[in-house]
Amino acid sequence: MHELRGFQRDLLFVVSGLTDPNGQDIMAEMERSIDDEIQHGRLYSNLNELVELELVEKTAKNGRTNRYTLTAAGWQVLESRHEWESHYLEAGSP
Repeated sequence: MHELRGFQRDLLFVVSGLTDPNGQDIMAEMERSIDDEIQHGRLYSNLNELVELELVEKTAKNGRTNRYTLTAAGWQVLESRHEWESHYLEAGSP
């Protein structure tokens, strides 16, 4: 599992759950989820870092907008994280 910050892991989950998301779509969903405003710089710097780590692919959607999708490695990180969390949730369940 990559050494990702919690915000970056959350971004991976959001990108995986949206269809053909652009940055604004991702930002809107993150803001709904955490009930707080997210600064553009924070969002895009973290998305760019995920692209550099090859967990997210950024492609041009049109002249002004980029599309973000998970790579196979990104899916693997999410699956590994889910398995890790499930292990502890199951161990602690009554």
